[in-house]
Amino acid sequence: MVYGEWEAPDVDINTVNFDQMPFSKLSDYGFFKGKIREFNPGKGVVLYEPASSLFTDYAFKTRYIWMPEGASATIQDDSEGTIDFPENTVLIKNFYYPADFRNPLEKIRVIETRIMVKKNGAWEAFPYLWNEEQTDAIYKAVGAEVSVDWVDQQGQAQFVKYIVPNQAQCKSCHNSNEVMVPLGVKAKQLNHALPGKGNQLIAWEEAGYLEELKPLQAYPAMVDYSDISSDLNLRAKAYLDSNCAHCHRAEGPASTSGLFLNYEETDPAKLGVFKTPVAAGFGAGSFTYAIWPGKSNESILTYRMGTNQVGAAMPEIGRGLVHREGMELIKAWIDAMPEESFHHLSAGKR
Repeated sequence: MVYGEWEAPDVDINTVNFDQMPFSKLSDYGFFKGKIREFNPGKGVVLYEPASSLFTDYAFKTRYIWMPEGASATIQDDSEGTIDFPENTVLIKNFYYPADFRNPLEKIRVIETRIMVKKNGAWEAFPYLWNEEQTDAIYKAVGAEVSVDWVDQQGQAQFVKYIVPNQAQCKSCHNSNEVMVPLGVKAKQLNHALPGKGNQLIAWEEAGYLEELKPLQAYPAMVDYSDISSDLNLRAKAYLDSNCAHCHRAEGPASTSGLFLNYEETDPAKLGVFKTPVAAGFGAGSFTYAIWPGKSNESILTYRMGTNQVGAAMPEIGRGLVHREGMELIKAWIDAMPEESFHHLSAGKR
């Protein structure tokens, strides 16, 4: 068999029985046509891209959404532009690595595909592990460990033991008030243009996936943290929102920490400035504050981002490598904070 050359059967997703999900193979859904590793979308399958992406051991990602014919979603009137999706909406997320990051479209190896399906009013998540032949992905509820190597942008060889999370772990991140929810499909993440495709909210409306779209300025928008032309403060907050705020928010599983890292948070104390941990234990290292303004090397936030020690590393799951570029961004943000501007927060603590 030629590597990745097998073509998927022609399946119309509008005719599949959602009650029988999860299917045993990714090809059973009909999301992609032809050689499914090329991710040629089937009818009604729409590409999307969040403004700022979660770091997953340098994996590349493609994301798609499908809604039943005639169904549409509604953007809620809240600070994030949370979207209320119709029954049987499907979100599809593919994780892959090029052999050489300097040639990102060549010699691609797909590792996993995760799908989220809204069934009976609740979201469910199903992980799929790609086979060695790269012809299909198989439902794998127990997760997996995959050895992956590549050449980075600097021409250096890299390696990671990539962890495909098990199905039960999905809710550890996709958790709002103990209910499973999607993360990257909010107006604040979608209110930007894809190259050559225009604004995504407009594209969704044109596809029939959004109803009653207001002028774009009526919706929140988040910057791309990798865009060095954007404001440093907004870039750092976008990074923390995408990589930390699924837990560190009022509705998240780390709410008791009092550390809220969502993009909309404006209270320096809740963002961690001169904030002592509630119960970090050895996870705090030898440091006192989540953020010590002007002192990134003495802040718990960057310590936990920079370690792989179990029990101290943050995020807790989803990475085996330190995100060097993310660390540099957050350190620059902390180092740019004038300590004297936050003395009122440190009074009595030092």
